[in-house]
Amino acid sequence: MLGYTRLHVFGALIFLAVLITAIWIALGFVFPPPPTKVDFASSYPGGHFEALAKRYKSILARSGVTLNIIRTDGSAENLKLLNDPSWKIPIGIMQGGVANAETAPDLLSLGRIDYQVFWLFYSAKESFDDLPEFKGKRLALAPVGSGARIVCERILNKAGVTSDNSTLLYLTPEQAFSALKNKTIDALFLNFSLESPILDSLLRDSDFRVMNFRDAEALTRVFPYLVRLVLPRGTIDYRSKIPSTDIALIGTTNVLLVRKELHPAIIDLLTQAIVEVHSGPGVFQRVNQFPTVADPEFPIADEARDLLKNGPPVQYLPFWVGNYVKRAIGVFVTVVAIILPIFSYGPRIYRWFVEYHLLALYKRLRVIERNLKDNIGVDDITQLKAQVESLDREIIDMGVPMQHSDLYFMMKSHLNLVRNRLDAMGIHPRG
Repeated sequence: MLGYTRLHVFGALIFLAVLITAIWIALGFVFPPPPTKVDFASSYPGGHFEALAKRYKSILARSGVTLNIIRTDGSAENLKLLNDPSWKIPIGIMQGGVANAETAPDLLSLGRIDYQVFWLFYSAKESFDDLPEFKGKRLALAPVGSGARIVCERILNKAGVTSDNSTLLYLTPEQAFSALKNKTIDALFLNFSLESPILDSLLRDSDFRVMNFRDAEALTRVFPYLVRLVLPRGTIDYRSKIPSTDIALIGTTNVLLVRKELHPAIIDLLTQAIVEVHSGPGVFQRVNQFPTVADPEFPIADEARDLLKNGPPVQYLPFWVGNYVKRAIGVFVTVVAIILPIFSYGPRIYRWFVEYHLLALYKRLRVIERNLKDNIGVDDITQLKAQVESLDREIIDMGVPMQHSDLYFMMKSHLNLVRNRLDAMGIHPRG
């Protein structure tokens, strides 16, 4: 039909297969599949951030994603690694007050996840009641790469306690605890989670006292990223009433940060993980207080905001199967977007092909008609008749579809006009 064979149909099918493959490959560049392994900047061994990272790791493992935990000195080093794309570390935890969107424009927040509490312990024989009283003392702060060191130094500097008039040592929690017990320092100002064995030992040991920040509210006004927290009497040990009184503390909120180019599917998994880990109640937080939808320092990732507001989507398929299904849907939509216009304009295109093939026959008919002269002989007439009959057979063999019968009979009628002229000339030939 119209000169097309099975080979043409086979070629069309090959073209369609190549088109679908090309679209699939293109979608791989535009919508790449999520990585199976992602690096995560946490903290020093035994730190709060590392403990959280391990919990996230076990949750992401359910979906086939491996979280590679990178140990660091804390928030300051995490910020450095996240800000430097050459390290290719896309995820990390940081505490508030270390940086913001101006100093780290390529980072997005997945929400504030919990409180970071700063504890100031000193000997129970002392009667320190205010931060300025630590001027000239020996204080242990967090390691140099830690965000806790940055925040605690800012607080002490506001109280007039600086490295110029006091001895500030940068130690790990274990080193600081040992130094306080050995009386080689006068106080330690560090961040501890409530699950920390060191914190539990300090709170239960009658030789040490925890600072009650009477001016905690004032510090939150001076440093907006700080929060005032209260450890109620008897929270640690209700029977022994530890602590013996309510204690006002200062702290900040921790945030899970990601680089902007991190795959949206990984952001979804991380957001679901922090909801699972942090949405419960705690000593300093209420149910569903964390993670937060807003962040005072960084913009929230769109995927995280939607999930925190609307809840996790219902997943009927495993994570990796769902990802390939999404890509398959993308291929289907793209193919439909290409094929539908073809079907819409198909009839017009097909009619054009019919007209195109008939036009070639019309050209041959014009040549025959041009040779109809008054002085042609019998042999010429016989030869032209043979050409007309050949054209007639070709028109029939072309197999013009029924819906284009108008074109078919138009060609046939014009052919008959030329045939009739030839018949008339055969009766009265010249020469």
